[in-house]
Amino acid sequence: MDKVPMTGEGYRVLDEELKRLKTVERPSVIASISEARAHGDLSENAEYHAAKDRQGWIEGRIAEIEDKLSRAQVIDVSKLSGKQVKFGATITVVDEDTEEESCYQIVGEHEADVKQGRLSLTSPLARGTIGKEKGDVVEVYTPGGVKSYEILKVEWV
Repeated sequence: MDKVPMTGEGYRVLDEELKRLKTVERPSVIASISEARAHGDLSENAEYHAAKDRQGWIEGRIAEIEDKLSRAQVIDVSKLSGKQVKFGATITVVDEDTEEESCYQIVGEHEADVKQGRLSLTSPLARGTIGKEKGDVVEVYTPGGVKSYEILKVEWV
C-alpha cells in the first residue's frame, strides 16, 4: 500500500476528527436511530432514514480516516531544508501572465486548503514545482489551459 504523506499537524487534525466521530457522533446517531425506531413504522419514518444515512456516512468516514492514519508517513517539516521545492516547502510564485503573487505550503491531499495557502502535493502547481528551485519558471497544465509561474522563494517555515 502507498504511504500517505502528511505533516504532523495534518496527522493531529485527522486523529482528532477520528476521536470525535467515535466518541461523539457515533453514539449520538445510534441514540437517534433508537429514538426513531420507537416511533413505530420504519418504512415511512424520515427521522429513521436520515439517522441511518448519517450513520453510514460516519462509519465510512471512520474507515477512511483509519486507513489514512495507518498508512501515514508523517514528515516533520521543521527538520527539512534546501533550495529545491519538495513536500512541506512554502513557495512563493508569480503568475507570469497576471503578475499575481501567491504563497503556498505543499502538504498532503487531505490537508489542502488553497484559501489558507495549503496546496495539495497532487495539485498541478505542486507537481510542476517539485524539484525546482528559486528563479525557475514552470509550465502548469490547469483546467483553464497552460499557465507559467516563476518561483520567487522556497522557504521552510
